[in-house]
Amino acid sequence: MRRVAIIGSSGSGKSMLARRLGDITGLPVVHIDTLFWLPGWVARGEAEFDEVLRQEVAKDRWIIDGNYSRTMPARLAAADTVIWLDFARRVCLWRAVKRRIIHHGKSRPDMSAGCAEKIDLEFLLWIWRYPARSRARTIERLACLDGGKTVLHFRRPRDVARWLAAPPQSLPPRDAPPAPAS
Repeated sequence: MRRVAIIGSSGSGKSMLARRLGDITGLPVVHIDTLFWLPGWVARGEAEFDEVLRQEVAKDRWIIDGNYSRTMPARLAAADTVIWLDFARRVCLWRAVKRRIIHHGKSRPDMSAGCAEKIDLEFLLWIWRYPARSRARTIERLACLDGGKTVLHFRRPRDVARWLAAPPQSLPPRDAPPAPAS
């Protein structure tokens, strides 16, 4: 496990899982939101964002969390492990609302500085529509991956918690040196 892509609906806990997995493995964590958003909720231009993300994906070791479906194929192709948080809408909606309450008036840890947490009807509808809009396409993308990749598909938060509590032997301990490149 050297390159981990974490995908799923907004509010599914991708960034929280990325941080926890980074603590366990020592892999550097990259939040796509921090690459895309500049302070004050200003979006990077598409070409600039693509280049910044390309540079991150080209590195030997990482955990990258986020969807940004346009850029997902490149991340999935480069990853050796894909973790899909495929949770119920109500779970993702509740987590998004809870995140808004916890980070009221400030930027959350996985967001660029100057991007205070916000929530609106459009965002809530984005989460609600995720299964109809994106789930089938995600299944297709994952089905097309080569057999050498590990794909972990979690349907419930408690399954993620169990996995983290007793991670597979392939997870290196925090201070282990990286495995040699193949």
